[in-house]
Amino acid sequence: MKFGVIVFPGSNCDIDLYLAIKDIIKEEVVYIPHTADDLSDIDAVLIPGGFSYGDYLRCGAIARFSTVMEAVIQFAAEGKPVFGTCNGFQILTEAGLLPGVLLKNDSLKFVCNTQDVKVVNNQTLFTSSYQQDEVLRLPIAHGEGNYYCDEETLASLKENDQIIFTYETTNPNGSLENIAGITNKEGNVLGMMPHPERAMEDLLGSDSGRRMFESVVDYLRKVGK
Repeated sequence: MKFGVIVFPGSNCDIDLYLAIKDIIKEEVVYIPHTADDLSDIDAVLIPGGFSYGDYLRCGAIARFSTVMEAVIQFAAEGKPVFGTCNGFQILTEAGLLPGVLLKNDSLKFVCNTQDVKVVNNQTLFTSSYQQDEVLRLPIAHGEGNYYCDEETLASLKENDQIIFTYETTNPNGSLENIAGITNKEGNVLGMMPHPERAMEDLLGSDSGRRMFESVVDYLRKVGK
């Protein structure tokens, strides 16, 4: 199977994702430039954190109009796995692949820490290797991680079990109902603020993120990729 890491001008966590797949998960992975328009040879798309286009307009707002995002939208419509972390989460909301928005942290400060994150739904292609309600230790590093949506959208997220991760113990950014990660209704697009790709081995303080990518691999094997 083949993973693709999207690279925008300003991305700075693309190498983290690339090495997580290549060195730890041991699967094929390639970088995909923001100018690409064909993802036909890719099995799972990964959108990294960083500051795409410098976030000069609004986080993810310019990246959303990159050529590659039209291909990502089509890729997602075909039911294939799409994952976005941090700025990748912001890009997915800007592109309409996930509901809601990411606002400035309620402290108005950049936060960089290791956070307890609870697995609220382990019945997805991204979380099948976790236990329900398992608490993970994942790094966070963001200034605009405050997830928000209107009441109707929140009710829909709950009804469809789209809230996948929540912050446990403390809420680092003021996110609505402690939301740390959500999927689309179909369950094949996941966006989250924490960085699982930075928690791949105990040497770095936690290997909690490893099983998320292993879950994706297990799913792709089941569907014959």
